[in-house]
Order: sequence, then C-alpha cells, then structure tokens
Amino acid sequence: MDEALIRSLTPSVLTVLVRRGADFAAAEDAVQDALVEAVRGWPDDPPRDPKGWLVTVAWRRFLDATRADTARRRREDRVEEEPAPGPAPGVDDTLQLYFLCAHPSLTPSSAVALTLRAVGGLSTRQIARAYLVPEATMAQRISRAKRTVSGVRFDRPGDVATVLRVLYLVFNEGYSGDVDLAAEAIRLTRQLAASVDHPEVAGLLALMLLHHARRAARTAPDGSLVPLAEQDRGRWDTASIAQGVRILQAALARDRLGEFQAQAAIAALHADAPTAGETDWVQIVEWYDELARLTDNPVVRLNRAVAVGEADGPRAGLAELATLDDALPRHTAVAAYLHERDGDLDTAARLYAEAAHKAPDLAERDHLVRQAARLNSRHRHGR
Repeated sequence: MDEALIRSLTPSVLTVLVRRGADFAAAEDAVQDALVEAVRGWPDDPPRDPKGWLVTVAWRRFLDATRADTARRRREDRVEEEPAPGPAPGVDDTLQLYFLCAHPSLTPSSAVALTLRAVGGLSTRQIARAYLVPEATMAQRISRAKRTVSGVRFDRPGDVATVLRVLYLVFNEGYSGDVDLAAEAIRLTRQLAASVDHPEVAGLLALMLLHHARRAARTAPDGSLVPLAEQDRGRWDTASIAQGVRILQAALARDRLGEFQAQAAIAALHADAPTAGETDWVQIVEWYDELARLTDNPVVRLNRAVAVGEADGPRAGLAELATLDDALPRHTAVAAYLHERDGDLDTAARLYAEAAHKAPDLAERDHLVRQAARLNSRHRHGR
C-alpha cells in the first residue's frame, strides 16, 4: 500500500462526493469505508485508477447508507403514525377519496370504475358485471387508474364539480347485472352530501331521488319503455319525491344556482303534476332557459324545444327545433313527436322509423318502432 498516495487522494475523493450532493459527515464516512476496502484489496489487486476506484466505492457506500437511513426513517414514521389501540378518530377522509377517484387526469370511465371500487367498496367482478365487460378488462382499467393517481398530493382543494359529474355518470348507468348503479349513486351522493356543504351536491341528490322515484313506472311488464306522459303515477315513489323536493328547496334557498339544481327543479315540476295534462310546461320552459344559460348544452336546447312544443304548441316547438343541429342525439325522435302533435302523421311515422335506426339502445329502438307502427296502422285504417 502506498500510504502517501492514499493521503493525497482522500481529500479529492471526499470533495467529489460532496460536490455530488452528499453532506460532509456522510461523505467522510463513505470515504473511510472505501479506504478500508482499499486496505483489504489493493495489495493483491491494485486498481489502474486509484482515485476512480475510491470515488466509485465511496459513492456506493454513501448510497447504501442513504437508502438504509431512508428505510429506517420510513419505518419509524410508520410506527409514529400508527393509530393507538381503541376507537378510531372521528376524522372523515372520504371527501379526499372522492377527489382522488375523480382526478382530472383520469378518463370518465376510469374515474367511475375507481370510485365504485375505492369509495363504493364494490368488487372488481361486480363492477365488471355492471358494465358488461370481462373482469380482466375492468381489473386493468382500475389498475391503470390507481397508477395514474398514485402520486397525487392533496395540497389543493379538489373539484366538487368533477366528483359530481362522475356520480352522475354512475347514476345514468342505471341497473345492470347484480349491481343497481342508480341506487349506489344515490348512496354515494348522500355520503358526499354529509362530507361537504355545497348546493350542487344537494341539487344532484335531489335530481337522483326525483328521477329514481319514477323508476317502477318507466317500463311495462314486458320490459318496453313507458313514456312519461303515459306512466302510472300511482307507482311513483312519493316518499322519494317529497324528500327530493325538500332537499332541492333548501339548496335553491341558498341562491347559488347550478345545473343540477335546475335539472332537479324541472324533475320536481314533472313529479308535482297529478296528471300529464296538468304539467306546468311554462315554468319548465323557464327552468330550461336557466339551464341553457348555465351550460350552453345543445341537448338542453333540444329538451327545451319539446317543452316549448308543450307550452306554446307543436309548431312553436318545431320552430325551436329547426334552430338546432339535426345530428344531435334524439333530434329525429323529437321531430317525430312534434309532427305527430301537429297532426302530420305521415311525416311523424317516417321520422319515428328513422329515429329507431339511430336509437342508442334496444329498448328505445323498440319503442320508436312501435310508435312508427302505430301511426302507420292508423293511416291504413283511415284514422
């Protein structure tokens, strides 16, 4: 061993480690460890580049020590953070979990799946059955979502509007397989309402309750759709309607109108009418005006055209419809309905048949086919 060489190299090796970011004490310890290794190994196998050898070995020792220290601190932190035996503290972290699952970096489908898994507590198999996809596909979707949000920090308030959109998507899935997603969405929205004081959360809960109250009357025994005007209102859930109206009234009283409150107000006006003929269509049009102002959504304007057709007559509704893009979903079905109301049965029958080809699901397609067949039958019999 060339002690003079070792002494001359030690300061420069220590400097290299400090320049790389090691604190002085840790760098010195690492260099000393490297020197011990040099004493053991150099007499039998001297390196070609003594300084390079010392730097490499010292840096490895520093990294090993840092990792070990980090792991130790993590273990100590976990012990310190471990809750004491006994009742858990009454802190509810559910709201942060909602925000995590509805993170903007996730696609809507992934956000819904992660919400059902993490907040709803549903199994991957249950979620897959509800969405009619293979369990492996849903497992991959949830795993990707978890990876996406794994590094998210809650250093800023979450976006309640994003959470509400995810819950609304869950509700609109309705019922499939062995999971009633509409009921699950209501449960989750109640949970959210208990965690955050926000009028739009109340508005969404009211909207869900008011729509869900009509569920039993929406389909006939054979599974076919029953339009709102033809539903047996005696089958509506009056307790859910009353609860939805109370929640909505409290939200509206805060004078912070949002789109879910406006939608709930429209649903409440439908629920309040003893018969379809007693529906307050004029007020519904006014609420659609508010909703259009809030959202500027073309589907809202399509629904408003129907309401105008009821309030001011079918020709007024058709005039409103003419201002909208005919590529909108259900535009043709609305046109068929308004033409039938106006007495133009031939045009209505043709449009019902055309709308059936564009229907998004089998139940709606069958309903539109029956409407076209009904009008064609009346035409053949001269009625």
